[in-house]
Amino acid sequence: MQALILAGGKGTRLMPYTSNLPKPLMPIDDIPILEILVRQLQSYGITSIIMAVGYLNHMIEEYFKDGAEFGVSIKYSLEKKPLGTAGPIGLVYDDLKENFIVLNGDLLTTINFRNIYEAHLKERAAATISTFSRTVNIDFGVLELNDKSELKSYTEKPSYCYKVSMGINVFNKKSLEGLIIKDAYLDIPQLMILLKDSGRKVFCYEENCRWLDIGRVDDYQEAVKDFSENKKVFLPNS
Repeated sequence: MQALILAGGKGTRLMPYTSNLPKPLMPIDDIPILEILVRQLQSYGITSIIMAVGYLNHMIEEYFKDGAEFGVSIKYSLEKKPLGTAGPIGLVYDDLKENFIVLNGDLLTTINFRNIYEAHLKERAAATISTFSRTVNIDFGVLELNDKSELKSYTEKPSYCYKVSMGINVFNKKSLEGLIIKDAYLDIPQLMILLKDSGRKVFCYEENCRWLDIGRVDDYQEAVKDFSENKKVFLPNS
């Protein structure tokens, strides 16, 4: 199995932490976020990893080198300009296997990467999105009005449950032909809609697992706490 890790962002929402450190190298209990992901991927049978790097790429490349220390083969793809979350696929298209995982390099999860990969193959999907059920609590009274601005409903402090993307996806390489253009900016949500609109199957996969997107300072602090208290859950082979 093969994975493409998106590790080129500047992490502006985590400033000033990321002023001199790429976000994927932010430490979680003294272990960089990206190392946790690499070790998890390796434990589930991923042997080949490509890292799409940009901001402070030399630090990431110096830390992981060729991946031998982590039991995987690691190559690097340097983005000279922002390409979005799907654009980096175009830079390494020729090096990708028939099916491959694409994931953000700044998330903390206990998902079984082999399970999502095998579900993707079983469904014969063009793409598979890993999903997570997220509840959003609204601390206000929510009003619903008709077209005359008259009250239809009034719900005090409701909770809404949504299916959200975990930033972990699996793609079938052949299904992307004609949609991925080298050096062209493209985000994964756009790519998923293009696949759907062209009649290709986009499967959504969910399993019972932990997941945190480390995009903001409070998310990072929560991730540090969760990992520190449950290290053997995140890295059972450590």
